[in-house]
Amino acid sequence: MPEKTLNDLFLTTLRDVYYAEKAIVRALPKMAKATGSEDLKEAFLTHRDETAGHVERLEQVFDILGKKASGKTCEAIKGIIEEGQEIMEDFQESDALDAGLIAAGQAIEHYEISRYGTLRTWAQQLGMRDAERLLDQTLAEEKKTDQLLTRLAEASANPKADKAA
Repeated sequence: MPEKTLNDLFLTTLRDVYYAEKAIVRALPKMAKATGSEDLKEAFLTHRDETAGHVERLEQVFDILGKKASGKTCEAIKGIIEEGQEIMEDFQESDALDAGLIAAGQAIEHYEISRYGTLRTWAQQLGMRDAERLLDQTLAEEKKTDQLLTRLAEASANPKADKAA
């Protein structure tokens, strides 16, 4: 069996995050529908549109590699999305729902930040400058969304959930 290389690991991880992004595109409208906050709804729907752009960028990276864009089942994102579903069910009609939705959204963002940071670093190591640029652009957007969710949590969702007690 031939030895696996950083190139192989890069492609495997790229397929993982491609699957994850497509799953996130499907999850975000459900999260937007569950919230009672217009600001949070807008944040989720805006990020859904950004995420569609992330999928397109990943497809460009596959093109750079000369590979067909394809996903590899990502158990991690499946679990994170499932936890978000549980929050929507368990806290439905609760003042704590939005705080829980933000936490679920940030779990998704933190997973993506981890993956894109790793992929960008590997692209740099492998001399894939165009891929590095695309991955860095997505990483910056993921970090920006995480910061927005933190602001929404601190400004409204967390205080609302705390006052309900």
